[in-house]
Amino acid sequence: MIFNEKTGTDQSKLTIAGRKLTADSLGVSKAVNGTAGTGEFNIQTDKGLVAMQDALKTALASLKSLQSGFGSNLSNVQVRQDFTKQVGNILDTGSANLVNADMNEEGANSQALSTRQSLGVSALSLANQANQGILQLLR
Repeated sequence: MIFNEKTGTDQSKLTIAGRKLTADSLGVSKAVNGTAGTGEFNIQTDKGLVAMQDALKTALASLKSLQSGFGSNLSNVQVRQDFTKQVGNILDTGSANLVNADMNEEGANSQALSTRQSLGVSALSLANQANQGILQLLR
Protein backbone atom coordinates (compact mmCIF):
# COMPACT_ATOMS: atom_id res chain seq x y z
CA MET A 1 0.00 0.00 0.00
CA ILE A 2 1.50 3.32 -1.09
CA PHE A 3 0.81 6.37 1.10
CA ASN A 4 2.07 9.19 -1.14
CA GLU A 5 2.75 10.05 -4.75
CA LYS A 6 6.53 10.32 -4.44
CA THR A 7 8.79 7.86 -6.20
CA GLY A 8 12.03 6.22 -5.23
CA THR A 9 13.38 6.34 -1.70
CA ASP A 10 11.03 9.15 -0.59
CA GLN A 11 7.98 6.98 -1.16
CA SER A 12 6.00 6.00 1.96
CA LYS A 13 4.59 2.54 1.67
CA LEU A 14 3.45 -0.38 3.76
CA THR A 15 3.93 -3.88 2.46
CA ILE A 16 1.74 -6.55 4.00
CA ALA A 17 2.75 -10.05 3.04
CA GLY A 18 0.35 -12.92 3.46
CA ARG A 19 1.42 -16.26 4.79
CA LYS A 20 0.06 -19.68 4.00
CA LEU A 21 -0.66 -21.48 7.24
CA THR A 22 -0.65 -25.27 7.23
CA ALA A 23 0.03 -27.89 9.83
CA ASP A 24 3.49 -28.34 8.27
CA SER A 25 4.33 -24.62 8.31
CA LEU A 26 3.31 -24.40 11.97
CA GLY A 27 5.23 -27.56 12.86
CA VAL A 28 2.23 -29.48 14.11
CA SER A 29 1.68 -32.00 11.34
CA LYS A 30 2.98 -34.72 13.63
CA ALA A 31 0.50 -33.65 16.30
CA VAL A 32 -2.36 -33.79 13.82
CA ASN A 33 -1.58 -37.37 12.85
CA GLY A 34 -1.01 -38.38 16.47
CA THR A 35 0.16 -41.95 15.91
CA ALA A 36 3.39 -43.65 16.85
CA GLY A 37 6.13 -44.52 14.40
CA THR A 38 7.75 -42.68 11.48
CA GLY A 39 8.65 -39.67 13.64
CA GLU A 40 5.11 -38.81 14.64
CA PHE A 41 4.12 -38.03 18.22
CA ASN A 42 3.16 -41.04 20.30
CA ILE A 43 0.17 -39.83 22.31
CA GLN A 44 0.21 -43.01 24.36
CA THR A 45 3.28 -41.87 26.34
CA ASP A 46 3.86 -38.89 28.59
CA LYS A 47 6.94 -37.93 26.58
CA GLY A 48 4.93 -37.97 23.34
CA LEU A 49 2.14 -35.88 24.87
CA VAL A 50 4.64 -33.32 26.21
CA ALA A 51 6.33 -33.10 22.81
CA MET A 52 2.97 -32.61 21.11
CA GLN A 53 1.99 -29.98 23.69
CA ASP A 54 5.27 -28.11 23.08
CA ALA A 55 4.70 -28.19 19.32
CA LEU A 56 1.19 -26.83 19.77
CA LYS A 57 2.41 -24.07 22.12
CA THR A 58 5.04 -23.06 19.56
CA ALA A 59 2.40 -23.01 16.81
CA LEU A 60 0.11 -20.89 19.00
CA ALA A 61 2.94 -18.43 19.72
CA SER A 62 3.60 -18.20 15.98
CA LEU A 63 -0.07 -17.50 15.29
CA LYS A 64 -0.18 -14.82 18.00
CA SER A 65 2.89 -13.16 16.50
CA LEU A 66 1.26 -13.13 13.07
CA GLN A 67 -1.94 -11.76 14.58
CA SER A 68 0.00 -8.97 16.29
CA GLY A 69 1.71 -8.00 13.05
CA PHE A 70 -1.54 -7.98 11.10
CA GLY A 71 -3.23 -5.97 13.86
CA SER A 72 -0.47 -3.38 13.78
CA ASN A 73 -0.69 -3.11 9.99
CA LEU A 74 -4.48 -2.81 10.21
CA SER A 75 -4.14 0.01 12.74
CA ASN A 76 -1.73 1.90 10.44
CA VAL A 77 -4.06 1.53 7.47
CA GLN A 78 -7.11 2.64 9.48
CA VAL A 79 -5.31 5.74 10.77
CA ARG A 80 -4.28 6.63 7.21
CA GLN A 81 -7.80 5.96 5.94
CA ASP A 82 -9.34 8.22 8.61
CA PHE A 83 -6.82 10.98 7.84
CA THR A 84 -7.48 10.74 4.11
CA LYS A 85 -11.24 10.80 4.69
CA GLN A 86 -10.93 13.93 6.87
CA VAL A 87 -8.75 15.69 4.28
CA GLY A 88 -11.31 14.81 1.61
CA ASN A 89 -14.11 16.26 3.74
CA ILE A 90 -12.14 19.47 4.30
CA LEU A 91 -11.48 19.80 0.57
CA ASP A 92 -15.15 19.15 -0.23
CA THR A 93 -16.22 21.83 2.24
CA GLY A 94 -13.69 24.30 0.87
CA SER A 95 -14.73 23.75 -2.72
CA ALA A 96 -18.41 24.00 -1.77
CA ASN A 97 -17.69 27.33 -0.04
CA LEU A 98 -16.02 28.61 -3.21
CA VAL A 99 -18.74 27.41 -5.57
CA ASN A 100 -21.88 27.89 -3.52
CA ALA A 101 -21.69 31.60 -2.76
CA ASP A 102 -24.48 33.19 -0.73
CA MET A 103 -26.45 35.15 -3.34
CA ASN A 104 -27.89 37.58 -0.78
CA GLU A 105 -24.46 38.45 0.56
CA GLU A 106 -22.96 38.79 -2.91
CA GLY A 107 -25.91 40.97 -4.01
CA ALA A 108 -25.42 43.24 -1.00
CA ASN A 109 -21.68 43.50 -1.73
CA SER A 110 -22.43 44.38 -5.37
CA GLN A 111 -24.96 47.04 -4.33
CA ALA A 112 -22.49 48.53 -1.82
CA LEU A 113 -19.80 48.71 -4.50
CA SER A 114 -22.20 50.37 -6.94
CA THR A 115 -23.24 52.90 -4.26
CA ARG A 116 -19.58 53.71 -3.46
CA GLN A 117 -18.84 54.28 -7.14
CA SER A 118 -21.89 56.52 -7.54
CA LEU A 119 -20.95 58.56 -4.46
CA GLY A 120 -17.39 58.92 -5.76
CA VAL A 121 -18.63 60.23 -9.12
CA SER A 122 -21.00 62.68 -7.36
CA ALA A 123 -18.20 63.93 -5.08
CA LEU A 124 -15.91 64.52 -8.06
CA SER A 125 -18.72 66.33 -9.90
CA LEU A 126 -19.41 68.61 -6.91
CA ALA A 127 -15.71 69.36 -6.48
CA ASN A 128 -15.44 70.23 -10.17
CA GLN A 129 -18.51 72.49 -9.97
CA ALA A 130 -17.04 74.29 -6.95
CA ASN A 131 -13.82 74.90 -8.87
CA GLN A 132 -15.80 76.25 -11.83
CA GLY A 133 -17.75 78.61 -9.53
CA ILE A 134 -14.56 80.00 -8.03
CA LEU A 135 -13.08 80.56 -11.48
CA GLN A 136 -16.17 82.48 -12.58
CA LEU A 137 -15.97 84.75 -9.53
CA LEU A 138 -12.37 85.54 -10.31
CA ARG A 139 -13.14 86.58 -13.91
